[in-house]
Amino acid sequence: MEWFVYLAVAAVVVVTAGAILVYAGVRKLRRFSRSAFGTDSLLKGFELQRERLSETPKSVSGMTKIYLPQIAEDFPAFHYGEFKQKAENMLKSAFAAVSEQNPDLLTNASAELKKQVSLGIQEDRRNGLRRQYLDVQIHQTEISGYRKGGGCCTVTLQSAVGHRYFTEKDGALVSGDREQTVQTKYNTELVYIQDAAKYGAVSGGKAAGLTCPSCGAPVTGLGVKVCEYCGGAVEEVNEYAWTINRYYEVR
Repeated sequence: MEWFVYLAVAAVVVVTAGAILVYAGVRKLRRFSRSAFGTDSLLKGFELQRERLSETPKSVSGMTKIYLPQIAEDFPAFHYGEFKQKAENMLKSAFAAVSEQNPDLLTNASAELKKQVSLGIQEDRRNGLRRQYLDVQIHQTEISGYRKGGGCCTVTLQSAVGHRYFTEKDGALVSGDREQTVQTKYNTELVYIQDAAKYGAVSGGKAAGLTCPSCGAPVTGLGVKVCEYCGGAVEEVNEYAWTINRYYEVR
């Protein structure tokens, strides 16, 4: 019977040790949860963190103070506030167009951007899907980039956006969350065609170049105010030559 007693004692020791380890582990988890989330429950802590993230706007790459003086030097007629508002309105209209599967709702967009949105809607229809963007809020928009090359100049605006996003098929949820707000970022690109010939080569010959309103000669210089051929004023051309060419989400 001694072996049975030894076995029983060993079993008690193992169980006790296991219980102590479990208790210690639970205490550590509770301490971690209290420290990280302010609650003893780790699951509740993760849920609280998820709610906090859904309410906290993303930080954008704000380089406006650096790039705006460069843009203003090249384009004195560039009105940042106006284009910022146009970009934000375009984003909201793009979300509405995709949600309603109606590309006509898109505003302030170039032909290329309209094509981007239309192709996305067509793809959704082929797959029987419906993407929904609801309760859209744009918290902040800043210039995040400015580049020159390939016959054009591009200003990239980055926006912190909050919305409810989900995808449905035949009324059933496929992805996303109907109730939870998602905080994310989107880039919007403003494009100015500096040299139609170069840009046309890059974009497959689809570019529409800038011309002098007086004689029709091509305008190829940055921030040109006077036509080099006839001497006519072309300053206003710069302002209206900027188009919103595309937008995309930043992960």
